[in-house]
Amino acid sequence: MEDIKQIISTNITDLRTAKGLTQIELAEKLNYSDKAISKWERGESLPDVTVLKQLADIFDVTLDYLVQPGHDRRKISQLNRSGRVRNHGFITGMSIILVWLVATLVFIILDLTLKNTLAHFLCFVYAVPVSMIVWLILNSIWFNARRNYLIISLLIWTGLASIFLTFLIFKINIWLIFILGIPSQIIICLWSNLKYRKI
Repeated sequence: MEDIKQIISTNITDLRTAKGLTQIELAEKLNYSDKAISKWERGESLPDVTVLKQLADIFDVTLDYLVQPGHDRRKISQLNRSGRVRNHGFITGMSIILVWLVATLVFIILDLTLKNTLAHFLCFVYAVPVSMIVWLILNSIWFNARRNYLIISLLIWTGLASIFLTFLIFKINIWLIFILGIPSQIIICLWSNLKYRKI
């Protein structure tokens, strides 16, 4: 019985520190005192099965994981990293949806105030490049920077398409604007192939 206490205490401690939680923060999530968490981590007592299940859910592991010995600390940080990546993905998605919500709101306001005009549809047209800007910013902060080249390409082409459609609504055909995209795309392709030497 002493072995299982030690295994669980080690696993709880490792998972808690890898997730960046203090004993007090973990205690608040479980509605327990930090003294109880401290006892579990010292191996002086065991949490009951329902609390173990709560801990497994908080740390995004299985119940078996908590009671098995010999986990690699790198794996633990990888588990928490995957949770962070998932959260960052949700935040990115919600931010892009927020852009479209604002575009819809602007569309509704323009549709109510400006009758019989096609111009208010432009808020959806411009929502596409704005979404690319939001994606580019959040991708630069949280995700693979190599994806930025793809996002910048999409931003350039959707930006050019937005300008083209704006002029087209006013019966001005400026299709030649898309020629600007060709050298821009070449620059992005060359830029993506640059290799930076580490000093």
